Amino acid sequence: MPPAERKKPSRKWAIALAVLVHLIFAVVLIFGIDWQTKEASPVMAELWSSVSAPATKPVPKPEPAPRLEPKPQPKPVPKPVPKPEPKPKPEPKLEPPKPVKADIELKDKEKEKEKKRKEEEQEKKKAEAEKKLKEQALKVQKTMLEAEQIALDKQREAAEAARLQSAAQAASQRLMNDAISRISSHIRRFVVMPPDVVGNPQAEFDVFLIPTGEVLNVKLSRSSGNPAYDSAVERAIRKASPLPLPTDPSLIGRFRELKLKFRPNE
Repeated sequence: MPPAERKKPSRKWAIALAVLVHLIFAVVLIFGIDWQTKEASPVMAELWSSVSAPATKPVPKPEPAPRLEPKPQPKPVPKPVPKPEPKPKPEPKLEPPKPVKADIELKDKEKEKEKKRKEEEQEKKKAEAEKKLKEQALKVQKTMLEAEQIALDKQREAAEAARLQSAAQAASQRLMNDAISRISSHIRRFVVMPPDVVGNPQAEFDVFLIPTGEVLNVKLSRSSGNPAYDSAVERAIRKASPLPLPTDPSLIGRFRELKLKFRPNE
């Protein structure tokens, strides 16, 4: 082979190696720059002066990757020790100023005012308590008077009721007496006097009636001492039946049993 052709392969490999080295250096600069100067790793290039025979092209050995040294970590800065604060000096004790005569008089006046105020408050409370007691006494007195008035009113009402009841009873008794007097007069018309009656003896009879006035029974409760007169009156009572009873319905119930008295000279 001519000498020009033998030099071409060595130049190509040299250029390829140079490009590879530059690429590796650029990668190192981009990803592993640490601002420290590093020694470049040696690059070996093999130059061939001649080619004996055509053979397979040798595969270039890969260059070892550059070692990345770890970044040095900054040393911790020690914290400053705080200085102890100086203790405050104790303040000197100041003796209280001695009271002046004017201050003593002022305090005495204030004490006198306070005492007077308390006495006024006590007097006021005492007056209020007395006022409340008087009001309570007036209320109790008023209540008692009202109770007495109510009792008097009730007594008056009871007395009036009793008076009315007594008047009603008296009126009823008058009506009863009038009715009995009419019945007695009605019976005397049927009495046949016996000839041997001496004096004015009284005979009493219990007469039992029905609401229509008919005589149910006659009983001699007290004799006049003259049997003939007693018998004459009893016969007259039976003959006079029915007896004239009052028309007032409230009196009918009282004429179921009558006590009748008879004298010959009435």
